[in-house]
Amino acid sequence: MFIRFLISRVLTAFAVVLGVVCLVFFLLHLVPGDPVEVMLGESARPADREALQRALGLDQPLHVQFGRYLAHLGQFDLGTSLYSKRPVRDLLLERLPATVELGVAALLVALLLAVPLGVLAAVKKETAWDTGAMGLALFGVSIPNFWMGPMLILVGALWLGWFPVSGRDGIASLVLPALTLGTALAAILSRMIRSALLEVLNEDFMRTARGKGLPEWSVIVRHGLRNALLPVITLVGLQLGALLSGAVITETVFSWPGIGSLVVEAIHRRDYPVVQATVLCISVAYVVLNVLTDLAYARVDPRLRIGGRP
Repeated sequence: MFIRFLISRVLTAFAVVLGVVCLVFFLLHLVPGDPVEVMLGESARPADREALQRALGLDQPLHVQFGRYLAHLGQFDLGTSLYSKRPVRDLLLERLPATVELGVAALLVALLLAVPLGVLAAVKKETAWDTGAMGLALFGVSIPNFWMGPMLILVGALWLGWFPVSGRDGIASLVLPALTLGTALAAILSRMIRSALLEVLNEDFMRTARGKGLPEWSVIVRHGLRNALLPVITLVGLQLGALLSGAVITETVFSWPGIGSLVVEAIHRRDYPVVQATVLCISVAYVVLNVLTDLAYARVDPRLRIGGRP
């Protein structure tokens, strides 16, 4: 049963990735703008433009270019950047560590904020503490990254002077981007922790733990929170992919040299191979994380494998 569930999930993930590849390829080629004009400038001679188009294969029909792209992709060849003339694989490997570093830092920020807020809201249900904690959560969900980022720069970098405005230079430069990216995830996680913890607070094993004379904090953390973490872990796994997509905006705001800023630069330059490779990388990471989360959850709860769907 689990093998069948695994096969169905892998096939679904492959179909999703293939759909992303097709969608990105055709949308990029339908967007107004010519990479040849970006590379040579508006004053280039028509003969030079035609020669460069032939050299890059951009003079071929769209379906021919797509077939060639799929053939190279099948050989794990991501192509060469039209702008820098470097292999796209090298560009991704240069930028990937910065994105991973930002994602891990944002996840730590989210957990450090979400766990205390969620536990406090559940333990102090229907009190001012609960209202305040959930109000902060709602505030975090409602604020987009493109607004939160500049506000943090204004306060933390310009007014207080504690952190760099942009770039990647040490731990201090990581604080503001991680806060920007982690607050939205913290808001979602805190609400989930509150909901999951409320479901177990009045269970028999919680009353037994209290009857043994254990301190209340030990009952909440060691017994209640531990048994409420399964849906939270699932949500964390699903939201890890969202961190990658959110990093596009955050990296652009803070000039963070990751994959997100790379894809924005490539879009401006009409650098088709780089855009296709970066979007493919983000989508594959998103799909893989979702599949791993589904498989881990299905392994724990066999009911999810019935019919091959969660």
